Amino acid sequence: MFRRDPHTAALAQASEVLGQDVRHLRALVRLAFARGGVLAVAKAGQRVAVPLGGVPADGLFELASVTKPFTAALADALARQGCLDWATPLRRLGGPFRGLPRALTPLALATHTAGLPAHPARAAMTTLTRFHDPYGGMSPRHALASAARWASAGQAGRFQYSNLGAGVLALACAVSAGEDLSADGYGQALRTWVTGPLELADVSLTPGQNVVTPRGVLGSSAVTGFGPLTGAGGLYGSAADLLTFGEAHLTGRAGTHWSGLLKPAGLPRPLSGVAPGWMASGTTRWHDGVARGTRTGLGFDPQSGVVVALLVRGGVPVVGVRGAVPLLLSALLGATRPEAH
Repeated sequence: MFRRDPHTAALAQASEVLGQDVRHLRALVRLAFARGGVLAVAKAGQRVAVPLGGVPADGLFELASVTKPFTAALADALARQGCLDWATPLRRLGGPFRGLPRALTPLALATHTAGLPAHPARAAMTTLTRFHDPYGGMSPRHALASAARWASAGQAGRFQYSNLGAGVLALACAVSAGEDLSADGYGQALRTWVTGPLELADVSLTPGQNVVTPRGVLGSSAVTGFGPLTGAGGLYGSAADLLTFGEAHLTGRAGTHWSGLLKPAGLPRPLSGVAPGWMASGTTRWHDGVARGTRTGLGFDPQSGVVVALLVRGGVPVVGVRGAVPLLLSALLGATRPEAH
């Protein structure tokens, strides 16, 4: 008897939920999930999470930059309650935020248009000396000081992807929610305003025992630290909770901040725009993430009602296709669009 290819079987299950045959994506799935992971899709109340390569379906993964949509949802929840304003400079918060440039508003930080570099300047060195925890030697005040020093007025308004900006936004959310200026303050604010109300028990900064061991450079199994910039990439979560989070955007439970689309200068192809916490390609909203030994992807399409979550064990390959996860995410999200038939 021949054993059925697990990647084909996973796509067959996804096809049943999507109402569209996606088995032609077998080669891309095999490439993305070479070291295992979870492929999950949802549509119209149906969902499936398929484990691959010995990884449990309910395993907890480092979400890496898929943390950013959660930070944006927190900012929106605070804005809806009048605790934060998307257009008001963070310097109005006073205290350690007082020295920040006027261009650093929640909206600019959430859409990577605040004129901030990708990382604090010291990360150029700590990426080598503290590979798995490049921001760990910084305090929240160091992060804010770095943002104040390196913000570029000339780049403000242009798209420039920034972990530093997302981390600063998360710290501002913590303070606006009445919590401490810290990663823990951000975590508590997120529980109170987002993950608690949406019942996302698996999404947190402090996961339990069911963390899927990363497979990183030279076989490293160390997880990635984000220090004070944890709002840019420090969350853990399960495929089921990612699907629920995506569905909450479709129903409005996670806010409607994602529906407004900006098209700033410098936007890379193939993006059609950017919304707080999300990239946009056509009607879809999506984000991917890369940790030292895992990769993630989450997206939804309000037109088709499809939500896709990809949790992949293994870092970005040194050779070969480096963008397999976003390519697969895009393909699955687009499978049920009218033009795909």
